Amino acid sequence: MDLIFFDLDGTLLNKSSQISNFTKDTLALLAEKDIAYTVATGRTMHSAQYVLQGTSFVLPHIYNNGVAIWDPTGNALTLENLLAPSEVNAILSCAHDNGITPFINTVNLQSQNHDHVIYHSEPKHNVERDLIDKYFSRTKAILEPAERLPLHANITNISMIGEANRIYGMYKELNAHEGLIAYSGPAIEGEEYRWMDVHHKLANKGSAVEILKAQLGASNVICFGDSDNDISMFHLADEAYAPANAKAMIKEAATSVIGHHDEDGIARFLRERFSL
Repeated sequence: MDLIFFDLDGTLLNKSSQISNFTKDTLALLAEKDIAYTVATGRTMHSAQYVLQGTSFVLPHIYNNGVAIWDPTGNALTLENLLAPSEVNAILSCAHDNGITPFINTVNLQSQNHDHVIYHSEPKHNVERDLIDKYFSRTKAILEPAERLPLHANITNISMIGEANRIYGMYKELNAHEGLIAYSGPAIEGEEYRWMDVHHKLANKGSAVEILKAQLGASNVICFGDSDNDISMFHLADEAYAPANAKAMIKEAATSVIGHHDEDGIARFLRERFSL
C-alpha cells in the first residue's frame, strides 16, 4: 500500500497559499485509484483546514509539525510532545530579550471544535500586527491576552515573526536548548522578515508519519516537502520528493527533485508517477 504525505506551504500550495484547480483534480484522480494520501504540515488544524477547503482528505491529518494528529472520522484529535513549562519559559525569555512578541499556540481538547487559542502580549512591531490583522483574522483561531494563559494549557508550539537577522539569532539560540527544536524560514511579508516555530525536541513530522504508517498498514511511504521541518519524514520515507523551490538540505535528502510548487510540480509528478 502506497501512503502519500504532503507538506502544504511551499509544496502542495502555490505562492498564493492555495491548492490550484489542477492539483485538486489530481488529488481526485488519486482517490479514484484508491491511492492513500494525507497532509503533514506545520500549520495548526484550523489554519490547515482553511486552505484545504474544497478538497477531500479523508485519512488522519498531521498538524503542528507532528504534535497533533486529527482523524476526520469521529473528529478525534490526539496530542503528543507538548511544550513543558520550563521549555515555555525558555522560549518566552528569549523572545523578551530580543523584543519579539511570542504567539503561544494552544489546543482546547475540551471544546467540540478543538479550539485553537493563541495567547500573546501586545505586538511590538507592525509585522506582528499585520500577522494578527491579515492572517489570524482569516482563521478560526481565538486570540487572548498572554496573562489569561491557563496554568495547564496544551501548548503545541510558540510562533514568532520579525526582522530576519534577529529571528535567525534566536533560531540558533533556541535550537541549542536540549529540549527544543526551532524551524524558521522567509516570511511572505518580505525577505527582510523571517517566521519561526518552536516545538518540543521530540515533536516532528517523522514520528507522526511512523504512527500513521503502522496504523494504516502502509508498505511504501512517499513524502513531499520543501523545508527543514520535512527532513524527519524524508529520512524514513521510501520515496521523498522535493520541489524545485525547496531548501538545499531537503533537495540533498530527496529521492529526486521535481517541479516548482507554483507550477503544479507535485501534481504533474503524481500524474506521471501513478499514470493518472
